[in-house]
Amino acid sequence: MSCGNATRAPATFDLVVVGGGPAGVPAAIQGARLGSRVLLIEKNGGLGGTTTTAGVSLPGLFHAWGEQVIAGIGWEILKQAVELSGDTLPDFADFDRPHYLLQVRVNPYIYGAMLMESVAAAGVTLRLHTILAAAQWDGSAWQLQVCGKEGLTPMRATRLVDCTGDADAIGLAGLPRVRNRELQPGTLVYRLAGYDPSELDYERLDAEYERAVAAGTLVASDFGSHDRPLRGFLRKYGDTAMHLPGVYGATSEGRSAAEAAGRESMLRVLRFLRQQPGLEGVTVNYCAAEVGIRESMTIVAQRQVTAEEYLAGRHFDDAVCQSFYPIDIHRPDGDGIHKVYLEPGIIPTIPRSAMVPRDNPYAIVAGRAISGDQAAHSAFRVQATAMATGQAAGALAALAARHSTRIDEVDLETFHRVLREHGAIVPHRHRLTAHP
Repeated sequence: MSCGNATRAPATFDLVVVGGGPAGVPAAIQGARLGSRVLLIEKNGGLGGTTTTAGVSLPGLFHAWGEQVIAGIGWEILKQAVELSGDTLPDFADFDRPHYLLQVRVNPYIYGAMLMESVAAAGVTLRLHTILAAAQWDGSAWQLQVCGKEGLTPMRATRLVDCTGDADAIGLAGLPRVRNRELQPGTLVYRLAGYDPSELDYERLDAEYERAVAAGTLVASDFGSHDRPLRGFLRKYGDTAMHLPGVYGATSEGRSAAEAAGRESMLRVLRFLRQQPGLEGVTVNYCAAEVGIRESMTIVAQRQVTAEEYLAGRHFDDAVCQSFYPIDIHRPDGDGIHKVYLEPGIIPTIPRSAMVPRDNPYAIVAGRAISGDQAAHSAFRVQATAMATGQAAGALAALAARHSTRIDEVDLETFHRVLREHGAIVPHRHRLTAHP
């Protein structure tokens, strides 16, 4: 007896959005608000992706130099979740503080529930515990195979929106992707408890750490860097500190290895710390459901965003949104982070041409898999920019489906008007004055 349903007549949607993370949710909601029949598929048991599943519950940045530069659907849901949690937003006017203090911290459990509520309210058809198994462009529509617990189900989509973070849908469609020779490490977010950082003997801990690394019972990247890392790690109770070099997130095999390596690292750290004075009672009180992947594959698009363009704040003629985050390359060997900050007043933009696959303009990509060199990608991969590119992708795909056009032929003036009507901030040529 077959458990598949591959012979079933395909359900038809205007848009199929693959991936329900920071990019996918705004894409699906925006498409539905424009009247499209939208299917959103997500591999996990809930929405939110990196924010809710990988434990990075501080999306940023939405403001630059005291002015909001990213808004729209993602921002509104995030802001409502912060309010419902009884928390407050940072003071964005005080922009001289380090950038991590201007990120919005959100309760991931409340936020995840509100994402589900928002998707339902928009009329999006949602399928969790589901992945895309095949994708083929037949000249007029996308013929898809979707894999759920019930087996394979055929689907038909007028336009395809890839928000997987790894360009999974683009790869399944046979369209080219690229991978950098050395990838940034992943991180398993976990938080420790059961000790007082102010009472620890860090000189002794440093010495014990060096001995453990030399003996092979610890790996230097277990603590995120190679030079006396315990101070920062223990003072922040672990959190996002550790690194997993060599992980590859674009395949199930690679992700499985990353998940195993992340838990092995956590256990090494726990067993080491339990042997140290003042840390006998240390425990883990939170661990993310999956390893966070910073970098895997990006698409071969009509254009690639370079670090030079990003740092110069280039205003592309086909810009869909703004972005604001420093170059943030986590070193491939796990030894710390290389940052390059934007000059005062600079606000980069993201072009549509970096989101549309070079070889098929009837699909579009949002989130971290859009085309950029490694340095530019390290900046625009963050969640706030993913939300902005997601909403833009949903609008572009919906307008293209409505008018039976290529995504790269959607009238930009119409597209910008739609974004404004739905609360997004449309890029404009300007340079902010960082210090009034």
